[in-house]
Amino acid sequence: MDGPSAQLQADLRRAVRDALSSRRPLLHHLNDDSSWLIQLPRPDVAVRRGVRSYFNILVDPWLKGGQSDVASWFSQQFHATESAVQTIAELEEVIFEIELLAYNEYVGRNKAVDVEEALNREATLIDAVTISHEYVPVFAAVEAAKLINGWKHFRTVIPLSAFGANGNRDWRTFSVPPLPTWIGISRIMSPSDALYYHSAIMITWDSGHAIGTGPPRDDSTRKHSNHVLETEDDEDDAEAIIYTPHGVDSEDLKVVPNAVPPITTLAFLHGLHNVRLASWGRTALQLNLGVYNGLKAQRILKSKYWVGTHDEVKTGRGLVGFFIKRDVKSVQDALQEERERRQDNRPSEEYSEEDKVLLSFEDTNWLDVRNGESRVLT
Repeated sequence: MDGPSAQLQADLRRAVRDALSSRRPLLHHLNDDSSWLIQLPRPDVAVRRGVRSYFNILVDPWLKGGQSDVASWFSQQFHATESAVQTIAELEEVIFEIELLAYNEYVGRNKAVDVEEALNREATLIDAVTISHEYVPVFAAVEAAKLINGWKHFRTVIPLSAFGANGNRDWRTFSVPPLPTWIGISRIMSPSDALYYHSAIMITWDSGHAIGTGPPRDDSTRKHSNHVLETEDDEDDAEAIIYTPHGVDSEDLKVVPNAVPPITTLAFLHGLHNVRLASWGRTALQLNLGVYNGLKAQRILKSKYWVGTHDEVKTGRGLVGFFIKRDVKSVQDALQEERERRQDNRPSEEYSEEDKVLLSFEDTNWLDVRNGESRVLT
């Protein structure tokens, strides 16, 4: 195993031990760009019966090699920094180590079980993959799902439905097989965005169920459909991780605070760089919405963590490279500009509650998770 992967595994051992005491999700940045591993703790009843402690979701896996849009002469990109995890096989090794540590640390587990043999019998330790782009070739955006189905390689490809469409704000209706009933995956998008380029993936789970404190649920009454569930269990504690590599219009996120049952956003993955395609005499085509949109979105979501993603400045070639414009600003930079504008426009005694939030860096809940780093989302 190479140096970066060995370091990642050492960090993960420490992270797992911290996580086990709280039974909270783990977030791992697999590269310097936008590939993530999300590990959600399984319900206590599932943990006691099996050898797996986490439900493992791989997000936008681009670990090595080039990426091309249309054709290499038009646009081809490569990672500027080597990914901490280079292959799916290496990722499986990382997950194996986490599951092994978790099993041995968990109180009440049957220590007579050969956990290594049991884990090795599983075809894969990755439980789900999400793909955010419409055109990137498995919970996937609609067009990506069509492409992947055409390969005839994967047994199950699920197109992501839009959260809030037709008034459906119940995350549980997006828990479709083969997902367990305590996890739902959906998409947040704007009808005005023809390519749904600026959209988000929302991974939602019943956190009360996951840590074994919620009421038992009769799965036979749960319908996997896009119709609103009629249950008496409307007060479930639900948390979400919202992932948007290019940014999503902040107005489109207002459906989340209005969800029924309520959803608390645990982590919001949104980049800082403002990236656009500019040409002479034409309006720039916006690619990544950047830090200012992130601030607006965070005011709406009030996420416990705001984590940067998709801000790697890649190496590349092709025609598009001549027209790429990138503004790099930190959260501190953007907040300082906000302070200066607001101080110029009104006296301090007239500050609203929103102003007070903007004037505090801590209230943005910014968390920098770099290539190969892991965090426990408490």
